[in-house]
Amino acid sequence: MIFDSLKNCAEYYGISPRIKQAFELFAQVDWTQAEPGKQELDGKNIVANVQVRGLKTKEEAKLEVHDKYIDIQIHIAGADEAFGWADRSTLKQPKEAFNAEKDIQFFDDEPQTYVTLRPGQFTILMPEDAHAPLVGEGEIRKVILKVLK
Repeated sequence: MIFDSLKNCAEYYGISPRIKQAFELFAQVDWTQAEPGKQELDGKNIVANVQVRGLKTKEEAKLEVHDKYIDIQIHIAGADEAFGWADRSTLKQPKEAFNAEKDIQFFDDEPQTYVTLRPGQFTILMPEDAHAPLVGEGEIRKVILKVLK
């Protein structure tokens, strides 16, 4: 898991050619005005999901994992957002079977740690990163870039 400010996003282009492309496509849009919902930026290779949502308690936010996609979650505006994190290999309590169509599985395990994301910051979450997003109080506007690995 990587947490950083958008001004440093070029530092992570080497992870994957699609990560570089995702940040470049992200920079071309005014996300403060974008309608909530999903939009393909490069077919199914890079998909943006604009969310305007209320935040949850730690108990409500469940750890999730993905197999096919890397998440780049970018905080646009609103309240601070905490992320629970755990090493996927340590998870023992699946809430349900892996949903291959939606590329997601939820777990009832407790996060190992929490970190806070503020406007202008992002996190890159690899398939080995279990994460519980949207923890906090208030409302948030964020963009989740789903990047095919």
